[in-house]
Amino acid sequence: MFPSYVDSHTHIVYAGSRESEFVMRLNGATYEEIAAAGGGILNSAKRLASATEEELFDSAWSRLMEVIKTGTGAIEIKSGYGLSLEAELKMLKVIKLLKEKSPIPVKATFLGAHAIPTVFKNNREGYIKLIIDEMLPAIAKENLAEYIDVFCEENYFSKPETILILNEGKKYGLNGKVHAEQLSHAGGVEVGVACQASSVDHLEFVNANDIELLKNSGTIPTILPGAAFFLGLPNPPARQMIDAGLPLAIASDYNPGSCPSGNINFMISLACIQYKMLPEEAINAATINSANAINLQHELGSITVGKRANIFITEAIPDYAFLPYSFGNTRIETVIINGKKFYKN
Repeated sequence: MFPSYVDSHTHIVYAGSRESEFVMRLNGATYEEIAAAGGGILNSAKRLASATEEELFDSAWSRLMEVIKTGTGAIEIKSGYGLSLEAELKMLKVIKLLKEKSPIPVKATFLGAHAIPTVFKNNREGYIKLIIDEMLPAIAKENLAEYIDVFCEENYFSKPETILILNEGKKYGLNGKVHAEQLSHAGGVEVGVACQASSVDHLEFVNANDIELLKNSGTIPTILPGAAFFLGLPNPPARQMIDAGLPLAIASDYNPGSCPSGNINFMISLACIQYKMLPEEAINAATINSANAINLQHELGSITVGKRANIFITEAIPDYAFLPYSFGNTRIETVIINGKKFYKN
């Protein structure tokens, strides 16, 4: 018996898949080259603009049911494929509906600062002004998000821009998150710690100074093994972060471009095999530590009297290390949500 996983970083509201970009990468194109050719986040934004709320809800609901069956008992969902006032609000309204109907807790994150949309290609200041002056007030008015996230990266949002957006979000009661140090070392961890962000996520290019900053903060470092695996990125220094005493979290980054999977069992296997995390470290990272990343540690993340009874029961296995050892196989036999049987394999 295990506590359900807490997936603290996903993008499961989206329209259409991006397997053509997968083939482009196999032919040697980089993430940046695909984006420059109109792929990546902007590709998803174009598809989402023409999708209805009903279509987005139905596809996201299917993904939500999929991940619950593989052990996820709470989830965070980001916007960020809208990149306009209308489309970002559409995404967040779909997430709100998912939250209302979901059997598991859902946390909503506003990620308008995911990329600069094409119409603002030569006016990034105008797009940031749109986020601050129009998107944030509208989101706050309808209570559509609990967190605000920024992709702090070269060719996306700079350190000063990230600080500005996070601080503006804070005025509306939105806790910060940062897509940090994924494609290069762009200062996302430094910004996240300075802005007291709940978490900094990705972390492939984290360095020793970043680790020291995190040691003296309340910010949860979160790795996304599926995205690094799928994109062929360097491994984040997970072992060094754990050895420094950091409460490292694991999440899926389930999205159409860089991790089309929300199976946390596989993410745990990757963390053990590629990053040399011990099974107990990886399981803790995907449960109690990830719960801390979205402020659910008092409700989920461990099997404890007084917490929500979201758990899963495996088939007969020798011990807990068998979960990451038997990678690619789902050993979950029964999923219990809110104390009631939700799924039996």
